Amino acid sequence: MKFTVIGYWGGYPAPNEATSCYLLESGGFSLVIDMGSGALAKLQQYKTVTEIDAVILSHYHFDHVADIGVLQYARLVTYYITGKDKVLPIYGHEEDEAGFQSLTHTYTKGVAYDPKESLEVGAFTISFLKTKHPVPCYGMRITDGTNCIVYTADTSYRKEWIPFAKNADLLITDCNFYADQDGENAGHMTSKQGGKIAEEANVKQLLLSHLPQYGDRNQLIEETKEVFSRTVQLAHAGFIWES
Repeated sequence: MKFTVIGYWGGYPAPNEATSCYLLESGGFSLVIDMGSGALAKLQQYKTVTEIDAVILSHYHFDHVADIGVLQYARLVTYYITGKDKVLPIYGHEEDEAGFQSLTHTYTKGVAYDPKESLEVGAFTISFLKTKHPVPCYGMRITDGTNCIVYTADTSYRKEWIPFAKNADLLITDCNFYADQDGENAGHMTSKQGGKIAEEANVKQLLLSHLPQYGDRNQLIEETKEVFSRTVQLAHAGFIWES
């Protein structure tokens, strides 16, 4: 299993970067998780538009879906160039009807996932946990049968993350706030809250993502290390975890 960070900013991208987007590969299958602002330009450094096998979305806030429309046009243009008309599945929940309906276009098709059931997508089995966020949003536990990653998406702290992330090889947490801030109403976590989940869930490695645009982000690492005893890193474009 190979995991690559494409975009990692919360809210809006820094210059020449992107908001939430991740590439997960196993068994020759390429799954994109979220498709935020600026994501497609960055993603094409690793995969062509036609090499993407599926996309899955946590929710429909623009910093997670802004480039879905761009991807849809890319698939359309690619058809005119290559004549290949394979329809790209984009998985999303149906709790936002307009958001879900927007996933279907000429060469993309919205496919509903049931958060109460596990989902098989290519090489991956995905289970879901509803987050604490102003709109319906789902974190994911993804395994290829050998390795496991957990992605919290956007969420404030929930104790349910601890059993959900238990023994994961890699945990990617929302870290939009510093330890002395309160992200509860905004629906995001602090550095220490993500670290607490990682420590109690006994995950092997922690990646802090959905990062703030202000402050010294190295401070997020130091704060997390106060409560998490294993490897913790800040997300950055091109970060790769592989096992």
